[in-house]
Amino acid sequence: MKKPVYLLVIICVMIAGVLIWHQAKTPDNTQVVVVYVSEDQVFSELILRDFEKETGIKVKAVYDTEETKSTGAMNRLIAEKDNPQADVYWANEPIRAEVLKQKGISAAYVSPNAKDIPPGFKDPDGFWTGFSARARVFVVNNSVKDKPMTILAYTEPRWKGKSVITNPLFGTTTAEIAALFTIWGNEQAKEFMTAMKRNRVAISTNNGESADFVAAGQYGFSLVDSDDAVNRMRQGKPITMVYPDQGENGMGCFIVPNAAVLIKGAPHPEAARRLIDYLLSMETERKLAFADCAQIPLHPGVQTPPELKPIKDIKVMRVNYAEVARKMVETQPFLKGWLGL
Repeated sequence: MKKPVYLLVIICVMIAGVLIWHQAKTPDNTQVVVVYVSEDQVFSELILRDFEKETGIKVKAVYDTEETKSTGAMNRLIAEKDNPQADVYWANEPIRAEVLKQKGISAAYVSPNAKDIPPGFKDPDGFWTGFSARARVFVVNNSVKDKPMTILAYTEPRWKGKSVITNPLFGTTTAEIAALFTIWGNEQAKEFMTAMKRNRVAISTNNGESADFVAAGQYGFSLVDSDDAVNRMRQGKPITMVYPDQGENGMGCFIVPNAAVLIKGAPHPEAARRLIDYLLSMETERKLAFADCAQIPLHPGVQTPPELKPIKDIKVMRVNYAEVARKMVETQPFLKGWLGL
């Protein structure tokens, strides 16, 4: 072999080796995406599998367990702030997405698919975008003739000892109580909580348990997520779903959307943006609407399950989720005292 040809072969081999080493050490941004997920795995995993099939991008998902629901993934992201491992956070509500923004863990990204999502359900600076929501509704046993229509029913004498609510230190109940504090102010909200306790409201461990208590006739009504209500209705349980505070002077129904979050310093930013685009698509909202989680689409024009009202037909509680996130932290000592802890 002539020397120039020999050198050319050596150079080509070296270049190939460098490219292979680089590919092994720095994964191709278009081939893998790491997502931390708070939405139930049974529903979110199907969406992520469809994303893999349609894009060829490998999804590495880390799911919250039932025991660490919503807080596990958030706490992991906080711990990894200086060395981010995740690209995307799929939150099952926007409050913890706001916490990540306030702690400087998320990055701004305005997806083209976010355009038609109502402004109230997305961060104005693009640090999170909501999709596929749950409504906070009453489940009411069918034996109840005069159904509760406002959250203030919890304080009415006729419901003394006959209502139940999920532990307000956890989940969407925490978020809704914090929302009431932002709307009413601390004094009025504390008065409401005191009146509710005086009315001997029962405390359950989770929304599903609350719904089951009502379906069994142990209590007349409870405030739960709309998916808990729809699930029992589909099982033929004797309950009715009521959207609270829908009257002319009513403050509206608290809405809890999922939230898609881009992580600051994401190892695979391009793939991360493609996944967020996919989560915010009308097709993803359609799939989540007709899955057992029965979520409410936020895009106009996406069909809603028959048991639920379209978002446009619900009087929505007008809240700033950033304020709710701050108030949720602030109210924890009061709520612990309210529970006698």
